[in-house]
Amino acid sequence: MNCKNETNKEHSKAIEEQIKKEKTSQILKEKPSGIETPIGMIWVEGKTFLQGAKSDDKYAMMREKPAHQVSVNGFFMDITEVTNKQFKTFVDATNYVTVAERPIDWEQMKNELPEGTAKPHDSILQPGSLIFNKNVNAIVNMSNYSQWWTWKIGANWKHPEGPNSSIENKDDYPVVHIALEDAKAYCKWVNRRLPTEAEWESAAQGSAIYNIYTWGNNNDALVKNANTWQGTFPIKNESIDGFELIAPVKSYDPNSIGLYDMLGNVWELTGDLFNVNYYKELNTSKILVNPLGSKTSFSPNNPYQKEYVIKGGSFLCHASYCASFRISARMGMSVDSGSDHTGFRTIVTPEMLQ
Repeated sequence: MNCKNETNKEHSKAIEEQIKKEKTSQILKEKPSGIETPIGMIWVEGKTFLQGAKSDDKYAMMREKPAHQVSVNGFFMDITEVTNKQFKTFVDATNYVTVAERPIDWEQMKNELPEGTAKPHDSILQPGSLIFNKNVNAIVNMSNYSQWWTWKIGANWKHPEGPNSSIENKDDYPVVHIALEDAKAYCKWVNRRLPTEAEWESAAQGSAIYNIYTWGNNNDALVKNANTWQGTFPIKNESIDGFELIAPVKSYDPNSIGLYDMLGNVWELTGDLFNVNYYKELNTSKILVNPLGSKTSFSPNNPYQKEYVIKGGSFLCHASYCASFRISARMGMSVDSGSDHTGFRTIVTPEMLQ
């Protein structure tokens, strides 16, 4: 018998029982009568749950600790990530131009870089975005992320892999290469907003309150339930789940309340600032009610740019790299960045519909 595992299970059960006993009268739990569920959305019931790393999660990182009790009001959330079709409807109606399509302003960019950074050649300072380098055949250091990322001029939501690619026949794929400004513009158009990190985790938990994954705590079910990397990252993807890279929405089973792809496929933007120390600075002796995240952004890996929390991991997640195919996993994304594995979904609260 593994005594450590048994102890972790007992600790988990004790916390679950404690949370269940907490009063949730201060939050909105049930969907208010008289308010219709918007098309393509699901009601996420208000509840108290444990946000952050679970005690028996072997992949948990320090920025996910300590776990803390959170109460979150109920809200409506998109059943899937925003798709190419949905985003195209927005662009066609508004003539919106995404960040990845706009000319690069060096005077603005250099303010977010270390002082003295040399200006790149004009041939490089062209509109584009980050894409996964599928031609990687060897890795020297897994900490050097640049080995499997490349800046692709002409890559944007309409051309996910560069100017010679398209989204034709990919209406039901998640829209990617979306920067925070783009997501917020879409939200404003549809009268919605990005979820907070706590709201996102509440939705990912579904009807549970202490899960590591959207389907429970069984890591062996990963391939069946989420689009992630199988094989040797980033050299070879064995595509056991049937998808080498991004997949159409609803390609995997939903969680317990009917939300698809909350783990894997593409990272999802939230409205919270990313700070690696945020959880450590919280008062975990009491339940946090509808927390809005950190007031400041801080990441030692990117100290010059403001970053926002992204959740859920993507088709590139692998145990040897980030293992971010877990509910508590959190990373930062700079406000002007986009990539071929980052998208978003929206939420709307009852008061926004009144």
